[in-house]
Amino acid sequence: MSVHIEAGQKAADLIVEAGANPKKVIAARMNGDILDLNRTAPKEGDIEFIMKENSEDSLHVLRHTTAHVMAQAVMRLFKDVEFAIGPTIEDGFYYDFDLEHTLTPEDFPAIEKEMRKIIQENYPVVRADVTEDEAWKILGNQRATFKRELLKGLEGQQISFYSQDDFTDLCRGPHLPSTGFIGAFKLLSVAGAYWRGKETNPMLQRIYGTAFFNDKDLKAYLQQLEEAKKRDHKKIGAALDLFHFDNVAPGFPFWHGNGTALYNSAESYLKEKLHEYDYDIIRTPLILNEQLWRDSGHWDHYRENMYFTEIDEKAYAVKPMNCPGGTRVFGTGYYSYRDLPIRQAEFGVVHRHEKSGVLSGLFRVRSFTQDDAHIYCTPDQASDEVIGCLKLLTEVYDQFGFEDYSFELSTRPEKSIGTDDQWELATNALIKALEEMGINYQLNPGDGAFYGPKIDVHIKDAIKRTWQCGTVQVDFSMPQRFDLGYIDADGEKKRPVMIHRAIFGSLERFIGILIEHYAGKFPAWLAPQQVVVLPISDEKHGDYAIEVRNHLKRLGLNVKADLRSESLNKRIRDNQKLYIPYMLIIGDREMEEGTVSVRRRDGKQLKEGLKVADFAMQLVDEIANRAKELTIGNEVEA
Repeated sequence: MSVHIEAGQKAADLIVEAGANPKKVIAARMNGDILDLNRTAPKEGDIEFIMKENSEDSLHVLRHTTAHVMAQAVMRLFKDVEFAIGPTIEDGFYYDFDLEHTLTPEDFPAIEKEMRKIIQENYPVVRADVTEDEAWKILGNQRATFKRELLKGLEGQQISFYSQDDFTDLCRGPHLPSTGFIGAFKLLSVAGAYWRGKETNPMLQRIYGTAFFNDKDLKAYLQQLEEAKKRDHKKIGAALDLFHFDNVAPGFPFWHGNGTALYNSAESYLKEKLHEYDYDIIRTPLILNEQLWRDSGHWDHYRENMYFTEIDEKAYAVKPMNCPGGTRVFGTGYYSYRDLPIRQAEFGVVHRHEKSGVLSGLFRVRSFTQDDAHIYCTPDQASDEVIGCLKLLTEVYDQFGFEDYSFELSTRPEKSIGTDDQWELATNALIKALEEMGINYQLNPGDGAFYGPKIDVHIKDAIKRTWQCGTVQVDFSMPQRFDLGYIDADGEKKRPVMIHRAIFGSLERFIGILIEHYAGKFPAWLAPQQVVVLPISDEKHGDYAIEVRNHLKRLGLNVKADLRSESLNKRIRDNQKLYIPYMLIIGDREMEEGTVSVRRRDGKQLKEGLKVADFAMQLVDEIANRAKELTIGNEVEA
């Protein structure tokens, strides 16, 4: 719902006139910015009302105000508190506090009770735009070390405070009209956090929470959190012996045999698809000299995230990205326009200096493998190549069981390289590709890479969480920086368009997502262990079990024999916990008939034994077809 507003007017005054329900309108959007309903419009223009619903903007406003309400409750309960920051984050909010009392989850019931009182009182949330001098006077009357530091960084900017009853906070907003608009909320956890993320700064106490407009949505989210805990890839990774982390290399995963098998299966599948889509696979060095990174722009725009070394008294950097090295491969060739497009893919190991506080299992590591590709084409070919990338993306995601995904177009950021014309051409190439494929997309202004606009692809997992993995970026700048070229039909040297493309994004992160998506119960083609052979008695049936195992291993299957002296039932239970797709039970009859009794991970058991060769043929076929479900014995009832 869009209405026209004059400079100095308040959006709240236009709600009834526009025919909207005042109980459902919480804020307004103007030129991409969110305005409080009672804030005067800075200029004339059109505004769109933001409704009380589960949209990104409305939840942001709700959670921002809920963070303030939580801070107010903490202030009332603990008089010595000093406030730091309280932003919204994905799925919730947090606030950082400095106080003598050590906060624990046992404090949450009292804090939540005080929050409910504040919400019930329905205090108006009032914004005050002030001068810098006025701001210093306000902060001078309270314990506000951290707020004063923030104020120093706001020189020349609009400064605002928000108040609700006895609580006032330095904040840019936006907020709900009053505390009574808050629906359902829950405090989730407490943790330590360094001020501004620097380990040399004071340690603060951070409370995390979330909020929704109604109890039903909150309950659904909390159930999702419980399910996510069960699917935690770090726990499953340990249980299935996939990987671990070690203090000798913090933030760098150690892959075990099972994890490497899973890793290789995912990588091998993508390599097959790259062959199908006519990519060459290349490899480039891990360490490259300073000048290359200066030429690429990373030295100026990304240096704080890089690792450095010295060779022969000259500066080098460990690559945080594959793109600059990839340009050196293309740059060695001599190309006519008839040779283009050139598609080069690389599974390149990169290193990034992530802060210890953001490391999170496989989701955030300091060394990972990017499934990069760089396509060099003419401007006329750019849209078709982007279409090819999007088709490849969707086919790969579908194979891994991700059938629900969305697309986001991010445009030029404030810090960028390249000309206006180059950015316009690059952005139009992406838009044309999306439109030709009939893809609905969300616009994300100003969030492109520093060298070009991009399409990001967000996939939904089995419990409806969203993950950003794939990306397609059009870049006119890097070919110019590295003097890349091809000979056009007129005999002139021209600059190619460079398309950056990733599907997994990071193999480590993607595998972490896969572990949680499947909860460790992988289809047979991905499973680290596909078969376990279980002799009823090791003494009587062990030799035959080893014979069966060796036969299957020669066919390239991941199989083990469990020859422990434990009872058969215990071994079955133990292997069920490892989510191995197929168990082969071997006793006297199986030995005599040269068969195996097949028991599936889901509890189904074949009524008749299968010849070893028949079982092997069916499983090889299931894996070759990369079946998404177990197929052997599908005709058998559980």
